[in-house]
Amino acid sequence: MMEHDAEKGSTASLGERLRERIKSFGPISFSDWMKAALYDEREGYYCRRDLKRWGRAGDYRTSPERSRLFAATFARYFAQLYQELGSPQEFTILEAGAGAGHFAHDVLETLKRFHQHVFHAARYLIDEASADARDRARSLLAPFKERIAFLQLENLGQGIGAGIIFSNELLDAMPVHRVLLKNGELLELCVGLDEAEEFIWIERAPTTPLLENYFSELGVRPAEGHYAEVNLAAADWLRRAASVLDKGYVITVDYGAHAAELYQDTHRRAGTLRAFRQHQFADNPLDSPGAQDITSTVNWTHLQQAAEECGLETLSLERQDAFLLRAGLLEQLELLTAESESEADAVILRTSAREVILPGSMSSSFQILVQKRISQNC
Repeated sequence: MMEHDAEKGSTASLGERLRERIKSFGPISFSDWMKAALYDEREGYYCRRDLKRWGRAGDYRTSPERSRLFAATFARYFAQLYQELGSPQEFTILEAGAGAGHFAHDVLETLKRFHQHVFHAARYLIDEASADARDRARSLLAPFKERIAFLQLENLGQGIGAGIIFSNELLDAMPVHRVLLKNGELLELCVGLDEAEEFIWIERAPTTPLLENYFSELGVRPAEGHYAEVNLAAADWLRRAASVLDKGYVITVDYGAHAAELYQDTHRRAGTLRAFRQHQFADNPLDSPGAQDITSTVNWTHLQQAAEECGLETLSLERQDAFLLRAGLLEQLELLTAESESEADAVILRTSAREVILPGSMSSSFQILVQKRISQNC
């Protein structure tokens, strides 16, 4: 009988395994459900080898895929930060959530072409949870294999010295708890099953006291009747990043808002939880675990508070398009178009530049948080 159950467990789908877990132990937090839906080793959305996630044919396109100017401009900015750190003999760039390696490739290529002194000092570390994405990144980054290493930030036992820890659209994909303020009481929305064994929301007392603590520390609670997401994992990740950075910067690219806007504005009544499939909003985040992307808006207020406790100072938080212009996107565009092999290539570059800086473009919905290590509190 035990052998039969083990065999069943090894072949059961992710949905079946989640249903069995709920039937055995009761409703689970959405954070646990979302972690499985996105990161289950076999069938999690980001780990599946049979799923096209990136590009026009997938479910989303990130800024590095829309224009190589995105990474090239960041490479220019990284070179500036390298100088501000005193041009150290060894310089580490750690990218968390690197996906298939598009950003890493274009950063290294730009450093090699335009900032050789930085390139020769640099080592590029990649922290990527998906084995499928790591394999793709290894292939794409083969020309730079001497400078690349794959590791997990949480397993990095010692500091990385002087450098930069960078992430792009990482924190919005971390598992979140979902809560509701009802009759003045904070409730958590867990995931249960209805009579047809479909996934449904179940209102419960909070599964962890950290949820009440989170709002107490913010000094902001959801408005009455408002749903909200609580991303405890994002601050945990930031604390870990700060703990391994001896000297340098943490740069976070994502879409977010401040706490008051997230939890009290009337247009956020339903919260910010979203699911995507083939570039379209999906109707129900609980449908088809492992088959669709799930995200929520980042709480910048919480991240800045957590950073201060860990010895990080916020240098800037601004819209992505404004940051890229300030960091020299137009100057980098001029350099790249001057080296273009044809006018057609130059036109492609100019067109892609519009996608990341024009008002109303994708870039205007994202923000960039730059924080500097000033003490070793973590």
